[in-house]
Amino acid sequence: MPKLKTRKSAAKRYKITGNSNFLRRHAFKGHLLMKKSNRQKRRLSQRLCVNQNDIKSIKLMLPY
Repeated sequence: MPKLKTRKSAAKRYKITGNSNFLRRHAFKGHLLMKKSNRQKRRLSQRLCVNQNDIKSIKLMLPY
């Protein structure tokens, strides 16, 4: 059986934790930051866990 390939785009976006959860970044932090408040930008900088409905598809993209 051939080796499974990792989706490099997913590897750059998600990080696996010790409990097999995945961390992701918030959206809306890339541009147009002048109009956003400091509080909003600070909260968008934090990482958060991926929704349980998406974990199955992310595990397929990141086999190793």
